[in-house]
Amino acid sequence: MSATVDRSTSATPNPPVGTARRASGLRRFAVWGAIVIFALVVGIAGALVSGVGDWTERDRLDPESVGPGGTAALVAILRDQGVDVSVARDRDEALRLLEQRPATLVMPDSPLLQDGALRELFDGAGDVVLIDPRSRGVEMLFPGASAGAVAPAGAVASACDIPAADRAGPVVPGRLFDPGPSGATGCYPVDDQFGLLVDAGGDRVVSAIDGNELVTNERLADDGNAALALNLMGRLPHLVWYVPSLTDSDVASDPTLGELTPGWVTPAIVLLAVAVVTAGIWRGRRFGPLVVERLPVTARATETMEGRGRLYERGRDAVHAADSLRLGALERMRRMLALPPAASAAQIAEAAAELTGTPPAKVRGALFEREPRTEAELLAVSDDLREIEDAVARGIRGDIGTDVHGGASGGVPRATRRTDRTDEASERGVDG
Repeated sequence: MSATVDRSTSATPNPPVGTARRASGLRRFAVWGAIVIFALVVGIAGALVSGVGDWTERDRLDPESVGPGGTAALVAILRDQGVDVSVARDRDEALRLLEQRPATLVMPDSPLLQDGALRELFDGAGDVVLIDPRSRGVEMLFPGASAGAVAPAGAVASACDIPAADRAGPVVPGRLFDPGPSGATGCYPVDDQFGLLVDAGGDRVVSAIDGNELVTNERLADDGNAALALNLMGRLPHLVWYVPSLTDSDVASDPTLGELTPGWVTPAIVLLAVAVVTAGIWRGRRFGPLVVERLPVTARATETMEGRGRLYERGRDAVHAADSLRLGALERMRRMLALPPAASAAQIAEAAAELTGTPPAKVRGALFEREPRTEAELLAVSDDLREIEDAVARGIRGDIGTDVHGGASGGVPRATRRTDRTDEASERGVDG
């Protein structure tokens, strides 16, 4: 006897393998596509942010910027007037250009430079035009002078004897300066301060103006701004426009996190990142879509019974072992007696006793009344069940000495009479 167990995972029909593979491929493509798109968006956003920051930094008074705050228009006009303009973005380069020949130095007052570096640049130039003056730069060029407030809107006349300012005419000065005891000449007065400071003593001319209001691309065409810038910056045939950069800074600063970090930390972090990515790929790999198959498994009934018997024996549970034996015997006898599936144990016992001639008490005791407590009692129940089942099987087979189809004379065959009794018992079981 054998039992067949179907371990299929689903009763519904499985999708075709090709369809599952295409769906899996589309999912993978969608995931990787989303990752690539996200990386591109982040990269473009970073580039835009860095580009905007760079544009903003270089636009302000930058001689090569054509933005509103740049000064590329002024540089172009100076070159058209025959002035050789050199743009230096490195302090060493600016000093080298100033040493080659007398030139006008145009630069903003940068906090990146210490006083010594700023003084070295001022001393190495012929003329100096400070286009974004602050208190430190003004003090260094005009000892005793200082930077003041911002002038109100409105053009102001030069009101001084400086030819460069007189020829330019009125301008809107922007930031104002207080000459103090420096002896510098002030032009474009507003109250007690001036929009232009000039020291024309000796062979050099040193001046300070607010370039943000006068020389940028958007303001150069206003009033006399262009004429004033050309008069101040075009006196010498050569001009060095110095734009300080971060690499020029010589200001001492606290060590950064990168400088304080030991050298082995970065390789260790890189190695750890590579290990994490490798582990993720290894653990997340897929060999293809899962395929559901119907795999029937056949196991012998005796093997199942023996396995359960060993478990019950190991647990010393005689009652459960007897119940398992009784359930099997009852089902087999019900089928042999042709009783309905809803027949009770008592009905099966009554039909078996009537068919075999066994006392009903013995059949009921073996099938459901006796409760074994020991292994000996369990063996006795097992023997009784086997004996009753064998008797039922013999009773069903009967004494087949006559024609079961009624071919022999002399009345109804014995097997037929037993079948009639079985049918009668079946009817009693159904009627209940």
